[in-house]
Amino acid sequence: MKPGIHPPYGPVVFRDRAAGYAFLTRSTATGDKIVVWEDGNTYPVIDVEISSASHPFYTGTARVLDTAGRVERFERRYGKRGGGR
Repeated sequence: MKPGIHPPYGPVVFRDRAAGYAFLTRSTATGDKIVVWEDGNTYPVIDVEISSASHPFYTGTARVLDTAGRVERFERRYGKRGGGR
């Protein structure tokens, strides 16, 4: 990598305030706020709207769509399409 053209890559804390979950990782993103982490060091913190702790896919609260019911309702409303199409 060429020196001087890339942003600094360092430790950052990402915090999901809705779930009360935070994790330390490395990133080029930086935040204006700082936080004291579990190891006693201070790191920049970035507040995020959603993370794996609060996303419905990861928490198991995702809704499954009833596709069979939707198809049957469509066919009742508009009829089955016949022919070779």
